[in-house]
Amino acid sequence: MLDIKFLRMNPDVVKQNIKNKFQDEKLPLVDKVIELDQKNRDIKQEVEALRAERNKISKEIGACMAHGKKEEAEELKKKVQANADRVESLSAEEKDVEAEIKKIMMVIPNIIDPSVPIGKDDSENVEIEKFGEPVVPDYEIPYHTDIMESFDGIDLEAAGKVAGNGFYYLMGDIARLHSAVISYARDFMIDRGFTYCIPPFMIRSNVVTGVMSFAEMDSMMYKIEGEDLYLIGTSEHSMIGKFIDTMTKEEELPKTLTSYSPCFRKEKGAHGIEERGVYRIHQFEKQEMIVVCKPEESKQWYDKLWKNTVDLFRSMDIPVRTLECCSGDLADLKVKSCDVEAWSPRQKKYFEVGSCSNLGDAQARRLGIRVKGADGSKYFAHTLNNTVVAPPRMLIAFLENNLQADGSVKIPEVLRPYMGGKSEIRPK
Repeated sequence: MLDIKFLRMNPDVVKQNIKNKFQDEKLPLVDKVIELDQKNRDIKQEVEALRAERNKISKEIGACMAHGKKEEAEELKKKVQANADRVESLSAEEKDVEAEIKKIMMVIPNIIDPSVPIGKDDSENVEIEKFGEPVVPDYEIPYHTDIMESFDGIDLEAAGKVAGNGFYYLMGDIARLHSAVISYARDFMIDRGFTYCIPPFMIRSNVVTGVMSFAEMDSMMYKIEGEDLYLIGTSEHSMIGKFIDTMTKEEELPKTLTSYSPCFRKEKGAHGIEERGVYRIHQFEKQEMIVVCKPEESKQWYDKLWKNTVDLFRSMDIPVRTLECCSGDLADLKVKSCDVEAWSPRQKKYFEVGSCSNLGDAQARRLGIRVKGADGSKYFAHTLNNTVVAPPRMLIAFLENNLQADGSVKIPEVLRPYMGGKSEIRPK
């Protein structure tokens, strides 16, 4: 959410940013907010004048009473009552106006970083850098569910009967591999100085609207019927929510946390053939990282975060690339974002396995996450998040890149301690 003062002083900048995000239908909202903001300031000014007048009249009443002028005092009391009635009416109107301003401000997109490429959708995202050499072996790479089935490692049919489409049973070596990757990612981030955390898996609506846009909320979140609770779509939601309505001393920043959680998503919309199996599902597990820092340090932390994911994947011999998200592909709260994509030798292309985002002070402003400077100043923190690893989607890249000609799967050295020392797993 933008600072109302910034919008008031820079309406053309805000409008151009809306155009850059190809959301022209939101352009009238800027003028509407400016109109409401002026109305709100006029109300405040009138209320202040009325209260000053009330104080003045109250003194006059006291003087009248002291001199026995009861009739004059009674007339003045009527003025005080009329004054109070007007203040009450204006205060109610002020509350309504401020609620309307907030409602509109919540849908006006954050100002994107100048480095973000301008584009309408994800087809115009820009490749930044590749890490590792993509390899296409001279033997066939089966579809990922076929690889898993060769190990008796997945049962989609039974999951469909139990929970419907978008769910799965992982079993045996595949299930163990899934847990090994999560455990390795946890220790990887702890070794990089992040504090490990297991957060709540449900959050209240005020936290949901604090961490994401209404459009994201509608397309992603599952609501718990009859309660003010939502299942989290990623642990970033409850991790950032941990700092709601807090004032942190500047010297205590940055806060760097890595969290494990199950994640639940509606995943609305049609999915292509490459998204069968466990690519796009309603339930998965994830290791996440979040940072709460000073504004001047957020760009530096952004680069550190996506590099952590790249380093993790490269330690498992999986080629990856980074992709800069264009303006039209950025969620409304994001200042800048990039995807980490893993190489798929079967598809002979990269696909998304994680996303890194700098949200500036948007989440902090919505949730009241403030910092107290050494000089006594108070300001909103910046928040960032990034996927460490999210199996089972990550397992697709892992299995394809480590599948050997005989159908066995090589276990990289870094994962062997989590797999009972195995250097490979073999199909049944």
